[in-house]
Amino acid sequence: MNLLGDGPGDQTVRVGEREVTRAELMERAAGVAAEIGGARSVAVHATASLETVVAVVGGLLAGVPVVPLPPDSGPDERAHILRDSGASLLLAARGAYPPGEGEPPLVPVDDLPPSSPGGVQASGETTALILYTSGTTGAPKGVLISQAAIAAGLDALADAWEWTPDDVLVHGLPLFHVHGLVLGVLGALRVGSPLVHTGRPRPEAYAAAGGSLYFGVPTVWSRVCADPDSARALRGARLLVSGSAPLPVPVFEKLADLTGHRPVERYGMTETLITISARASGDRRPGQVGLPLAGVETRLAAEDGTPVPADGETPGELHVRAPMMFDGYLDRPEATAASFTTGGWFRTGDIATIGPDGWHRIVGRASTDLIKSGGYRIGAGEVENALLAHPAVREAAVIGTPDPDLGERVTAYVVAEGAGEKELIDFVAERLSAHKRPRIVHLVDALPRNAMGKVVKARLNGG
Repeated sequence: MNLLGDGPGDQTVRVGEREVTRAELMERAAGVAAEIGGARSVAVHATASLETVVAVVGGLLAGVPVVPLPPDSGPDERAHILRDSGASLLLAARGAYPPGEGEPPLVPVDDLPPSSPGGVQASGETTALILYTSGTTGAPKGVLISQAAIAAGLDALADAWEWTPDDVLVHGLPLFHVHGLVLGVLGALRVGSPLVHTGRPRPEAYAAAGGSLYFGVPTVWSRVCADPDSARALRGARLLVSGSAPLPVPVFEKLADLTGHRPVERYGMTETLITISARASGDRRPGQVGLPLAGVETRLAAEDGTPVPADGETPGELHVRAPMMFDGYLDRPEATAASFTTGGWFRTGDIATIGPDGWHRIVGRASTDLIKSGGYRIGAGEVENALLAHPAVREAAVIGTPDPDLGERVTAYVVAEGAGEKELIDFVAERLSAHKRPRIVHLVDALPRNAMGKVVKARLNGG
């Protein structure tokens, strides 16, 4: 299949200050494909660089699974990914990474001669990427994503976002995750739209890029809002998209005010790619992620597996069936089987509500964001949004901590200036049901976050 589409040869791909045409990119990628053909899998030192784009596209052309390596990964994580994936080669920009002892042979992408595109045409069932999960419940697992799944996911998004070759996509997201790599690079290539990767997602870089379609995570959009001049420069865009973590309602509203655009939110996972989204020509609701994409089915289930009503209020675990689903965890058949229920429904582990009109709201992770307190089921995200509505609060994370009477108490970690614990507890109690108010508020200087801007709640100690 032709995952990369048939974009024009003069389509441009720019990363930082360097730019190539699609034709040049494909010739360089064909050189990579010729070098790695027949390999079981190859790892890519996935810096924000043209070499990363060339290496990944080369793997797709060769039909060889690509394993993106976070450039900031620690030695233990890196060793695990290389060993677990069985990567036989490590692709990187010349001088970007000195290989460690026991690592696969290094292939400097810059040194490979261009070649004529053609040769291997991978089938849809061919594994395109092996993406490693965050590993919050053990060693990271390799997620097998086929070329057909990526194609189905990107086509559904192009339809929902009315994404065409006339768009110019701008983002500065990491190239080792679904958001930055699959949507932000492969999406642009499949659609045929020019890509501007800003290197890092700085507000001033977004403002100067002159794009029509922008991708960002909540941290990026929060920083854009803190730079009003850069935010106002985005008024000429067509669509602003936020994902990878819930966009706080105050950021949604401020972004809309400054840019004139109500951002599109979407939902997905490494295992499912993007399955739910607001539409370019439809409604965009703060705190909600939209409707299932074409071909996607969703449902909610209680802890005992019984159905949860789509009443917009009752939370349940979100289950998904979709053509963009992963093919399983690498060499972990038991983990793969445990992730699905009868009928092929994938258990996301995320808690959501679905309204009568089909709109989805993500409450949080079942393991950390569904708090059982005093007989009530409380979504951490709802409490976090209430805290973020306070003018002094910049960041908030809510978890459940053990309580001998309640089972779990609602505990908040808050970055705020000039507000005390009691004031914040009372503020939430005035806006939500009394049982949802935080029992404890820890005022902190910052919240722990990963590379995609998600709060790492496992590193909140419960104080």
